[in-house]
Amino acid sequence: MSFNPFNEKPLKMPDEFYSFNQLALKPYNKFEVDPYTRVRVILANGAEFEANAFCHQFHRHCENNDLRRELAICRRKEQQQQKRIASLKPIGEGILEHTIGYEQLAVDLTAIFAQRESDPYVKMAMDFALLEDFDHLYRYADLLEMDKGIQAEKLVGRYTEIMPGRPTIAEHRFPTDDVKRYCNFKKSNPLTKLDLNILTAAEQQTMNYYMNQANFYQNKLGRTLYTEIAMIEEQHVTLYGGLKDVNCTWLEDMLMQQYTECYLYYSLWQDETDAHVKKVWEEHFNDELAHLHHAVELLNKYENKCWEQVIPKGAFPELLKFSSNIEYIRKVLQNTVTLTGNKEDYVDVADLPRDYQFFAYQHQMFDKTSQVASHNVIAKYIADNGKDYRYQVSEHPVTELADRTTDNTTIGRQ
Repeated sequence: MSFNPFNEKPLKMPDEFYSFNQLALKPYNKFEVDPYTRVRVILANGAEFEANAFCHQFHRHCENNDLRRELAICRRKEQQQQKRIASLKPIGEGILEHTIGYEQLAVDLTAIFAQRESDPYVKMAMDFALLEDFDHLYRYADLLEMDKGIQAEKLVGRYTEIMPGRPTIAEHRFPTDDVKRYCNFKKSNPLTKLDLNILTAAEQQTMNYYMNQANFYQNKLGRTLYTEIAMIEEQHVTLYGGLKDVNCTWLEDMLMQQYTECYLYYSLWQDETDAHVKKVWEEHFNDELAHLHHAVELLNKYENKCWEQVIPKGAFPELLKFSSNIEYIRKVLQNTVTLTGNKEDYVDVADLPRDYQFFAYQHQMFDKTSQVASHNVIAKYIADNGKDYRYQVSEHPVTELADRTTDNTTIGRQ
């Protein structure tokens, strides 16, 4: 029987806060933790960042101070949840090690969502961005092995392959080519709405993390790689955020936000294998259940609407469960690696007219591959070791990307 959070009685009040001592939790052991526990921690942290960002924007666009006070209470609790999740990361886990978790999250989360997506347009967007995050994992993994001597395949538990995707150099598009058609959430499949909310939050956090970490890295090559990939993550935030329904009111959106967090924490709780972290997900699910019911009250009070007008079926659909997606990603690579954006659609780069804005932007950004950090990382690794660092279960499915002694900078770009 499906779980419906609207039929559950919250165990906590919306204004029930954690004490300061409850904000610092025992970190996971980076040497023993399952990679998907690390991934879940990163995902939940991103959901809380998104909740805070949304609530601040709502506060700045609201004239009613009574409502703004209600938002302030909710926002403070979301802040506390974020601090608890952030404390789960151990001190000894370096920036690059943590980054591998970010990219494994992006790869496997997107692949899971794409495989269950019923809207072909949304699925295409997911498959498209999937190959770009897949390539980012490869670039960071080579930097990690080169600078720290750590093999990323151990960090990802060999659940996720590490090899080239659509080359990062080919991902730099003119801004308007990442603006897509938005969905109608009142007509969308429940999973579409949930997955777009979750992906937007995850990509937004990744963009912010790379922007903030770039200049803390130990050398120029790493600094420039973080800077370059942060630019691509901005494109992904534009892509996914632009697919969300633009016609929801602020309170309708708040209800959907809290429903998404309830769904996410419930999924993480059911999926978690670490007993300590599993308890955190349970506690945060109960927090979000209180926030959801509070959002129902606010929607009714200020807009005279019931929750069914926003979320017609309250029962949770298929839960999020992390698993390996190697074969699916290989299939997407084989079929779509040469695609690029063309306003609201996607086309093979070979079908673009030569004067299209994609080529002008590429030239404006860099006219030599030696100016591109993502290429330079691989070029240096090959120069030092004779071939790149990869983890793959068999030959690369794309012939042009199979050669480990050279970094292809033309596929998907020329």
